[in-house]
Formats: sequence, structure tokens, C-alpha cells
Amino acid sequence: MFFRSTSLSPISRKRISVIEDTLRVLVVDDEKPARQRIRDVLADCASKLPLEVVGEAANGLEALQIIESSEIDVVLLDIRMPDMDGIELAQHLTKLPNPPAVIFTTAYSDHALEAFEVHAVDYLLKPIRLGRLFNALSRAGTMRPLPLDMLKAISDAPRTHLSVQERGKIHLVPVADIIYMKAELKYVALNTKDKTYLLEESLSSMEEEFREDFVRIHRNTLVAKKYMLGFERDASEDGGWKVVLGGRPEKLTISRRQQHIIKQYRMLHFYSAN
Repeated sequence: MFFRSTSLSPISRKRISVIEDTLRVLVVDDEKPARQRIRDVLADCASKLPLEVVGEAANGLEALQIIESSEIDVVLLDIRMPDMDGIELAQHLTKLPNPPAVIFTTAYSDHALEAFEVHAVDYLLKPIRLGRLFNALSRAGTMRPLPLDMLKAISDAPRTHLSVQERGKIHLVPVADIIYMKAELKYVALNTKDKTYLLEESLSSMEEEFREDFVRIHRNTLVAKKYMLGFERDASEDGGWKVVLGGRPEKLTISRRQQHIIKQYRMLHFYSAN
């Protein structure tokens, strides 16, 4: 993912100075032989380009922990991995104030690579060759992170976690733990059983990404289908409907436009029971 710029940002200037010293690299791949292969090629690169392999990770979750606790300049990031893949990790890294440069690696010529071509994102196809890796590392100072919306367009799967910043660090909220999302000014409040987190993304983008697991009950509210226990009439004069939730005491109002979900929900549970 290499973007050249004639006027470099302070972050880019910092990275160039780092490259003139020692480039700190993190290798992320779920297969140990693949990580060793990359280490071997990096060792060959080190004869001409000062670098240090700071660590290894087998998935995005492990990599994020290392990145937050270590000084990392470049991440060699596999696309397909369990628990959290490379594209999702890259989305979370956009939340960091000074994210490392990312070089994607993959053994597959698939949808993601087609999207990379469309968005002018560079990548390394396995088996990784010395010359190709050396050229990529040499450009690390001019790499710029892809915008979050572009990474979402590249991904063919919804995120497993949402990332929020707390005290300068990234906190990952498992999507499976979110009971409902509610728009609050420029934020979306992510409500789990025990806590509420504020995410600086739009509710409409959340609905688009997680439409398989969440349903809109109001213009400002999405509810996780698995946490919907049922419905009850509102005691107020208008006699509207509310959603009864599992894991939260509050009952959420269903707008008149969205009351069709009550029938859909009941039909779904009728056929599931039979």
C-alpha cells in the first residue's frame, strides 16, 4: 500500500529517518513455515537495508498487542488468518495516532488482490522474492495508511471486532458481545452487557456491514438479532412497541416504520420451533 507524496507529513519524515537507521519489522502470518521464510528473506535484505525483526504473530489479535507494546515501523501482514485477518487488523491500525506501514502478503490471487489493484494498493505474493521485498521496504517512508472506508471496500467479510480508543490505546469490542448500537451525535454507542463504548463511525455503515446479525428498529438504533427476546406494548397513550433484550434491562422503542420486524421475528421463531 504505497502512496508517494512530494510533501511528506511529519510521520513520513520520521519513518525516512528510521529507515536511515534501523527498520523495525513485525511478521504476521498464521503459518510458522511462512514466517520463517519471510525471516530468511529479511535476513538477505539486511545486508543492504538495516532492519530488525521485532517479533512474530499468528493472527491480527496477537499482532495488535505487539504493535501497541513495541516500536514497529513496518508490518508484513498476511491477508488470510484465523481469529482476525490482515485486512481487519489494518482497519484497526487506522485508529492509532502513528500507525506502522503495512505491506500485505498472500499466497492467493483472490478478491482482495483484485480490490488492491483497483485501489492502487501494493502487496507481496508468496513465495516472497528478495528483490520485491527489498523494494517494498525501501519505500516504507512514503507509505500512507489506507482510509478505513477503502479497507472496508476491500474486505469481503464483516469485522469480528470494533476498535475504540481509550487512553490512547485501541480497545477491541467483540461484535458478538454487542447487544445494540445507538447513534449519539457523531458517535455510535456500542452497548454490551456490562459497558458502553463510543465508536466514531456512522450507524448507516454499521447497518450495511452487519446486516446479517443486526436489525434496525429505529432510525437511531440497531439491535443484535440474537439478543432480541421478544416484544411488548408500550404503556404510553400511543401504544407502540418495545424490544425486550437479553443482557440489558432497558426496553427499546420500535419506530412505526420498523414495526414490520415484529411479524418477521415471530414468523422466524415459529418456523424455527417447528
